[in-house]
Amino acid sequence: MHAEVDVFISNYTLVDPEIYQLWIDGLPASEAVRTLNQSGLGLITGASLDLIASDVLDHYRTYSLLEKLLSNPNKLQEQLEFQIEPQTRQLLIEKYYDFDDVVMRELLGKKLSSKHRKDLDEVAEKTKVALKSCRRQFDNVKRIFKVVEEMPGSMVQNIQKSFYLPEELAKRYACVVFLACLRFETSKRRLQYMNFNAFKRCTEVIMNNWTYPFQSNTEYFDTEMDKEFLTDLRDLRILSDKEKEHKHLVCAALRPTFLHKSYNELEMNFRFYSRAILALAAALHRTREMRNLFIELAQIIELWKQSGWTTQALELFLNAFTKCALELDIREEDFKRTWERYMKVITPCFLIMY
Repeated sequence: MHAEVDVFISNYTLVDPEIYQLWIDGLPASEAVRTLNQSGLGLITGASLDLIASDVLDHYRTYSLLEKLLSNPNKLQEQLEFQIEPQTRQLLIEKYYDFDDVVMRELLGKKLSSKHRKDLDEVAEKTKVALKSCRRQFDNVKRIFKVVEEMPGSMVQNIQKSFYLPEELAKRYACVVFLACLRFETSKRRLQYMNFNAFKRCTEVIMNNWTYPFQSNTEYFDTEMDKEFLTDLRDLRILSDKEKEHKHLVCAALRPTFLHKSYNELEMNFRFYSRAILALAAALHRTREMRNLFIELAQIIELWKQSGWTTQALELFLNAFTKCALELDIREEDFKRTWERYMKVITPCFLIMY
């Protein structure tokens, strides 16, 4: 008699987080072996250098095979070739799509084209990040940009849903996509002092207050500026007619808290500060001016820097400048709503950039 036997062959995929991180960082296998050996892995485990090298090469081969699936996380979720636990699968995706702020800062403002991919040697040299890692980060942001740029609704949610990324990482990508979609100028010399985190914080404020979702209308895209609001900003010029009254209220509010020198400087230059802020508002309905928003903000900031203002003094001024305008006798329809929505963005942007 012949007995029937069921045979199950397991192909469980092991992922070593430390080796995977070295692969993600773009280190060649030989350099990864050297790094692990210098960290004392051989002494801790008793493994020889040859055994460590064999293990690293085995892992590197596996990650190279997985990379085709990582470029499309949906396929990684559905594939049957590799048996991977959900927790490990999420680790693979998150680490693969993570990026270095210094690298992404260099990519801001550049077209995500094949031409710029060829120029990543300069980015690698400047940031001290391996060229292979720079290419991975470039390809990832380009891939995410292509998928979500024309998807309606919340960009953060679209990125999470399409690429299985955690919310915080999706938010970081959303800022990069937003800046690329609206082609904000970020690479001029005047803005070189701003790091990626500064741009991210400013961009989040803009996305939360000046795009169409501000009105909770799901028919609009998360990457589309509220054009009606930008047009309404021109009406804020009415504040110029109330400049003396506005100045009086602001100075009265700040007199108890400002140093004598700073207060005198404010009284003398209030007109320059006020007109610069209002001129920016009146111009933002034009596409070119919106693209140059960060440059315009930096130019206004120079006025306060030249006068030696502290960040605390600037914050006090901007808060008083906003609040006192609302106390003026201005009966223009929607003035208050437009003014508050405008200052709700440029105030934190000024402070972040300062």
